[in-house]
Amino acid sequence: MIHICQGYSLTDARHASMFRDRKALFVDLLGWDVPVVDDAFEIDRYDTDAALYLIALDEGGQHIGSMRLLPTVHGHLLSDLFADLCDGDIPRGCGIMEITRLCLPQRLGCAGRLAVRNRLITAMVDYALGNGITALTGVVTAAYREQVLAMGWRAEPLGPS
Repeated sequence: MIHICQGYSLTDARHASMFRDRKALFVDLLGWDVPVVDDAFEIDRYDTDAALYLIALDEGGQHIGSMRLLPTVHGHLLSDLFADLCDGDIPRGCGIMEITRLCLPQRLGCAGRLAVRNRLITAMVDYALGNGITALTGVVTAAYREQVLAMGWRAEPLGPS
């Protein structure tokens, strides 16, 4: 099941398990220097009421993967932290959202993470098509961009590739 919501509440077990898994992945495993709340939850300044979350849940309602979409009409990662990656103007607008914080827990194994990633991407595309989103941005590695292209997407680098 994919739970789609705008904003979050740590009293919601689905949201709390997502932020716990984000900490396990981004802070504990990858060593990112990002905020951690109550030594348990990776929550940054972009986790606001404007953020849209797509949360994949197992049969028991626990997080097995997620991604965050940020509106680009206000500050977002590409504009605030990675503007130097763009050769020209940073894409912004009501129909443009930034994909960020794709979280696929290690406990799922490689095949499990791939299956959940594909479900999340499908849900994201369905949501975008139904809600006037015409473009998506994100900061990705060149290798991941190649995976996106292999899925049949049109994707253009905004700066040096």
